[in-house]
Amino acid sequence: MKNANISLLIVRVAAGGMMLTHGYPKFLKLISGDFGFADPIGIGQELSLILTVLAEFGCSIFLVLGLFTRWVAIPLAFTMVVAVFIVHGDDPFSKQEFGLLYLSLFLVAALSGPGKYSIDHYRGK
Repeated sequence: MKNANISLLIVRVAAGGMMLTHGYPKFLKLISGDFGFADPIGIGQELSLILTVLAEFGCSIFLVLGLFTRWVAIPLAFTMVVAVFIVHGDDPFSKQEFGLLYLSLFLVAALSGPGKYSIDHYRGK
C-alpha cells in the first residue's frame, strides 16, 4: 500500500502543479478586470473565466495539498472535458492529448482519493 500512497501523491502534485501553470495566468487576468474569455458552454465570458480560474487555480492548489481531494478533482475533470471535447473537439488528437492526460489524472484522484500523504488523510477523511 505504501507504493500506492506514493503514486497518489505523485499524481496529485504533478497534475495539480502543472495545472497551476494554466490557471495562474487566468487568475491574473481575472483580478486585473479583463473578463474577455472563451464561452464554450454558453454561460457568458465572465462566468466562464471565473469558473475556469476556480478549477484550474483554486482546485489545483487544494489537489496539490490533498485537501478535499475527491471534490476538487471533479471540477478539474469537468474543465478538461470542456477543453478536450468542446474547445478542441474539432482539433487533431495531438491538440487533445494533454487534456485527455489531465482528465485521466483528475479521474484517478477523484476515484482513488488523496492517499496517506495528504491533509485529507490527517483530517481523517
